[in-house]
Amino acid sequence: MIFSLAIYAAPYTSQASDSAYRFALALLENGHTLYRVFFYQDGVHTASSLNTPPQDEIHFTHNWQALAQQHNIDLIVCIAAALKRGLLNKQEASRYDKPAFNLAEGFEISGLGQLVDAAVISDRLITFGG
Repeated sequence: MIFSLAIYAAPYTSQASDSAYRFALALLENGHTLYRVFFYQDGVHTASSLNTPPQDEIHFTHNWQALAQQHNIDLIVCIAAALKRGLLNKQEASRYDKPAFNLAEGFEISGLGQLVDAAVISDRLITFGG
C-alpha cells in the first residue's frame, strides 16, 4: 500500500510526532511505501534547522531527514503555516526581506495542493495530532 502522513502537532509537545515517526518506520519495515509527509499547523516546527533537543531525546528533524533520504520520501511543509510561525526557506526569506532562513535541509515549503495530491496518490492518508 501507498501511505502519506499529515502531522499537525509540534514535536516535543505531544505524542503525535513520535507516533507518526514510529508508524512510518513500521509501514516501511512491512514493505509499504511512504509517498509524502505533510507538516501542517504546529507540525511545521519539525522542519526547523534550529531544533536542538538534549542529546538523550529524539531529534525528530534529523530522523525525518534520514528517513526521507533513505526512502526517497517527500517532506512538505505548508507555506501558510510555516510563514505564520517564522519558518522560512531561502526564497521566502528573500521575498519578505528577512535576514535569515531556518528550513532544515530535505524539507520543502509548498501549498495545501501537495496534501491533496498525497490524498489522491496514496491508498491511505493518516493524520497525527490536530
